Amino acid sequence: MAEKSKILVIGGTGYIGKFIVEASIKAGHPTFVLVRESTVSDPVKGKLAEGFKNSGATLVHGDLYDHESLVKAIKQVDVVISTVGFGQVNDQGKIIDAIKEAGNVKKFYPSEFGIDVDRQNAVEPGKSAFAVKSRIRRATEAAGIPYTPLVSNAFAGYFLATLVQPGATAPPRDKVVIWGDGNAKAVYNEEHDIGTFTIKTVDDPRTLNKVVYIMPPKNIASFNELVAIWEKKIGKTLEKEYIPEEQVLKNIQEAPTPLNVALSIRHSILVNGDSTNFTIEPSFGVEASELYPDVKYTTVEDYLDRFV
Repeated sequence: MAEKSKILVIGGTGYIGKFIVEASIKAGHPTFVLVRESTVSDPVKGKLAEGFKNSGATLVHGDLYDHESLVKAIKQVDVVISTVGFGQVNDQGKIIDAIKEAGNVKKFYPSEFGIDVDRQNAVEPGKSAFAVKSRIRRATEAAGIPYTPLVSNAFAGYFLATLVQPGATAPPRDKVVIWGDGNAKAVYNEEHDIGTFTIKTVDDPRTLNKVVYIMPPKNIASFNELVAIWEKKIGKTLEKEYIPEEQVLKNIQEAPTPLNVALSIRHSILVNGDSTNFTIEPSFGVEASELYPDVKYTTVEDYLDRFV
């Protein structure tokens, strides 16, 4: 049996990063997590990093903005997975430079974990945010680095846990606000599953230089369908308020930063249907649940059961 690749996660204490680290350790990959000095002393992130260490991961001290430490960390592994946050996406050029210098990396995962940045029709400022991720893809290709963009689609923790209701802490039981006509299809994935599918792709030659889409059939639903599933679970019909697209666009324009970015990305997913309005062609992509039918993923139905 082939040896499992050594994986370095950059941004491992972030929102999606921690799930990637956990999945990597669980799958038996030698797992390295890049941590800054400030992370170690942070009460929340420091505890998280300590947990990784106790689970068998190796903490590597370094920084995205310290080239030498980055190269040193990368030289210890085979695969680099970046899960850096929104504010650092543009700085991934520094990771590309370090990978080029290290010269030993078999595969790089740029920080995407959303919808496919090359196949969306977002309005501003989401459009510019996606353009930055797209630019990182082009820079990776130009550098000749083998890579796998991972399209995780919508995080269940962000979208399903509140049924996309602003300011809510659980799905609503009286009234629901629906953007547009509620018919655009989106894909909702549980975060542990995103971690599991991502790590499955690491040593799989079928995913090399291909976009991997996590689109399990049972997790594709329109806003209206989500509401219907929830109503059935709680045995109650909710009052529905539909916000016309013109109003949604106006709200985006009037919102302060970074709220306007978040709203425009939601518009792209929930109103445009940007995560489902194209066909995955073998020339550019593969779908994770087809590649790994053995993964027992959390369906939208399962996820909503938590809140009943």
